[in-house]
Amino acid sequence: MFKRTAISHGVLLALGGALLSTAGVAFAQTAAPVGERVEVTGSRIRSVNADSASPIQVITAEEIAATGATNVQDFLLKSPTMGEPAISRSNSNFSTASAGVSTVDLRNLGTSRTLVLINGRRVVAGIPGESAVDLNTIPTQFVERIELLTGGASAAYGSDAIAGVVNIILKKQFEGVLADVKYGESSRGDDKRGEVGLTIGTTSANGRGSLMTHFGFSKQGSVLSANREASAVDQASRGAFVTGDPADLFTPVRPFFSSFAPQGRFFFGPLTSTGAYSINRTFDRNGNVIPFSANGNASGTVAPTGFNRTAFRTIAIPTDRFLLSTNGGYDLGDGHRAFIEGSYASSKTRTDLEPFPLSSADVFPASGGSINASSFIGGVETRNPLVPLALYNQMVDTNGDGLRDYSFTRRMAEVGNRGNKANRDTFRIVTGLEGQLFNKTWDYSLYLGYGSTKESQVGGGQVNVLNLRSALLAQPDVNDVNGNGNTTEAICIDPNARAEGCVPINLFGFGAISPAAAAYIAAPSSLSTETKQRLIGGSISGEPFRLPAGPVGVAFGFERRNEFAVSEFDALQQAGLNAGNAIPRTEGSFNVSEVFGEFRIPLLKDMSFAKSLSFNGAVRAGDYSTIGNTLSYNAGLEWAANDTVKLRATYAQSMRAPNINELFSPPSQDFPTGLNDPCLGVTATSTTAASAACRAAPGVASNIAANGVFTLNQADLQGVSGFNRGNPNLREETGKSTTIGLAFTPKGMGFLDNFALTVDYFNIKVDDAIVSTPRQFILDQCYAGNVSFCQFITRRPAASGANSAGSLSFIDSGVTNSGGLATSGVDMTLAFAQRIAAGRFSTSLSWTHLISGYEIPLPGSARDPFAGEVGAAKDKLAWRLNYETGPFGVSVLFTHVAKSALDDQFLAGFESSPGVPLAPGSVTVAAKTYADMSMKYRLTKTFEVYGGIDNLLDTKPAPVISGLPGNNTGTETNSGTYDPIGRRYYLGLRAKF
Repeated sequence: MFKRTAISHGVLLALGGALLSTAGVAFAQTAAPVGERVEVTGSRIRSVNADSASPIQVITAEEIAATGATNVQDFLLKSPTMGEPAISRSNSNFSTASAGVSTVDLRNLGTSRTLVLINGRRVVAGIPGESAVDLNTIPTQFVERIELLTGGASAAYGSDAIAGVVNIILKKQFEGVLADVKYGESSRGDDKRGEVGLTIGTTSANGRGSLMTHFGFSKQGSVLSANREASAVDQASRGAFVTGDPADLFTPVRPFFSSFAPQGRFFFGPLTSTGAYSINRTFDRNGNVIPFSANGNASGTVAPTGFNRTAFRTIAIPTDRFLLSTNGGYDLGDGHRAFIEGSYASSKTRTDLEPFPLSSADVFPASGGSINASSFIGGVETRNPLVPLALYNQMVDTNGDGLRDYSFTRRMAEVGNRGNKANRDTFRIVTGLEGQLFNKTWDYSLYLGYGSTKESQVGGGQVNVLNLRSALLAQPDVNDVNGNGNTTEAICIDPNARAEGCVPINLFGFGAISPAAAAYIAAPSSLSTETKQRLIGGSISGEPFRLPAGPVGVAFGFERRNEFAVSEFDALQQAGLNAGNAIPRTEGSFNVSEVFGEFRIPLLKDMSFAKSLSFNGAVRAGDYSTIGNTLSYNAGLEWAANDTVKLRATYAQSMRAPNINELFSPPSQDFPTGLNDPCLGVTATSTTAASAACRAAPGVASNIAANGVFTLNQADLQGVSGFNRGNPNLREETGKSTTIGLAFTPKGMGFLDNFALTVDYFNIKVDDAIVSTPRQFILDQCYAGNVSFCQFITRRPAASGANSAGSLSFIDSGVTNSGGLATSGVDMTLAFAQRIAAGRFSTSLSWTHLISGYEIPLPGSARDPFAGEVGAAKDKLAWRLNYETGPFGVSVLFTHVAKSALDDQFLAGFESSPGVPLAPGSVTVAAKTYADMSMKYRLTKTFEVYGGIDNLLDTKPAPVISGLPGNNTGTETNSGTYDPIGRRYYLGLRAKF
């Protein structure tokens, strides 16, 4: 399926077309014409025999068409070289921005270290302040091929190519009209997908001008969490919060309803010895006061009073796209050509999740969430008439102000579900000149480009904390200040708030909030972003002289680029006054000027031990407005022992400059999950150093005194927050990569002439990596004796309302050049084609084995391995089988993800037996194999019908359930690695006129 070879680029393309043309009608030529100088991804040198010293993977248009993929990302994720995506339809429902964006991540080194190009040139980012390209903006039907280069390529393309390059080559010439209509849906009747594409191409009468344009529209429907058995009911890993027993990690507590319920949970009464309220109550559907029991009991005698969040969540968010792409050129004569590339993409996405969970501590932080249930009128304590008398009579004054008080947690259902609707528009245009100079012996290219991405987002379901604060402090209108004759109704105490339309709010019970009160406290949200990219560049390549072994190839060039981004939420969101994350405005820009040079020197040719031997190298120097001077380079050897065996090796130093968000982002709030509190289970007599550090926190000591052991409840697990910060003092990170490969392409061996095998070893190491220090690492370091990390941790005090005393409240983190990353492994690909009976059979296999992979959070700290963990399986493969006979073709693709372990940092908090730490890699999820099948039938020379079944076997996703690291909220799995949707069908019709 994915072929990586060291033979010439033209031969590689031809082999790819031969093996994969069964996938669809080959309306476009894939191989370069004989004798034409071509450019290989990763090199600027054009040559008839352009070779690559680095592994290159070529994916043809026919292969993309065979999958029925609506989005380029859908197909790229099948490649074993890809890690789990940072953002996709199935993991971004909770994103405050960029929901539905599609990105890719080579080698699990991070999206920002994978450079996406179009026709060898940079593309404007799809996420403000980042470098990641939104693959939603690229029409699959306009793609000629995709070339993946794995390994450092900054010498050729500049920053961000540490893990490699995804170079998307668009079609350049087409005659006629190609129409494509497709529809699909899942076997459960959701994930509906409709797509219409129209490609029109023409050439001028004199043959000098050409223009082709593509119009496309696609609509992908949502998949609700409630419509999949695995995610229909809120659940959580039992071992993640109850026992610490690894045997319980994959045992779900189901249901595990949220303690933030739409009828409210109210805390009052005398304080306990730990400073917490001694009584909490809720309401049933009939308005009766009852004890709160989030999940009920196993016997069913006590009904659940919690809230099922997954009934409102989404596995895959709906996405609509309109795409317009065009490119054209005009032959100016004498070997010169003007060209233009343009594209416009408009996408609409919608996220939906449960109503907002609100705590009184969010509204009255100064008092720890305590609210007055009464007020003084004429010196007499008077009840807020909206507080039920049955609860009021049990309330007492706990802070000495003479008024009874209480606190609450509540799901704000009457305000509506949270979510947002986002419109994104991406525009890109590149124009320039290309051609030949000096008697057509040198090739040149000059280009000028501009790109912009704009996002406009509106959302709902948030709460205006200032208005809610006024609405909660109410008293009876004994003086009839509103003049309506009613002296018992509730009015807001603050006269200024009343003048501004304050409506008293009733939180007590299902549907208790009136429409007027809901409207008063509602805080519609908005987000506006803009990203701009300007670039100008050029290159020239040629063969200035010959050596005995052949011509020497060189290339020189320059590029200047300017990047700008701004992201701005509404005023309440920026201040954190809508009870959500506080996300301030981020704005920044930088520019860079670069020059580069490259050479290829043939050393030997047609020797007994060397059909050919060549050396190549490249260097690029840059000057950034933010970090100053940078340098990238690479060097490689290619040795063809004969026509059958070829060896290659490359060493590269690449760099990545910090992006705008990493440099300029002010503190923004986050709500992390999957954390293991080192204090969990500590007692008054625990003797470890970590235990002593835990007990030093007053809240932890109070918790232990009350419970005998430090104990967390459900609200604790769901209530951890923290702030992320940028760093204007960042410098570039440096990647060093080594690749050593073998290509075996037999010649003169009969049927083996149609066989190709490549094996490549890769090793990539990133120094001074820009990282946001992991919060689990901060926790572990603090309680292992490195007290400098404790300043980033805030625990709740002894009196904490719904939360346990001493539970984690805030863990802050920021970005620094303090990290390290590394990965190594082996890629193997093979391809074979043979005529069988009246048809042609072909197969291709791509396999990646990770030898190692690790992160270093801070210099001197222990390595945190990720190879073999969920999202980075040690073995992944893709195996395609094709058969074509006459007008009929069928293709089956198998993808396999080996068994994967839970994160070792998470497992560090568990023991296989008393006193015996749980070994990394000892808790795993099973391997998963998926099968996709596609078929096509050519009805006439004009029409072709095609269809397929994705996830043919309806393979269930691995159970990475809530509370386990790697879980994507709402899916109960790691949805970037495992398919959470299930079997899907599609049927389409293509026509060429």
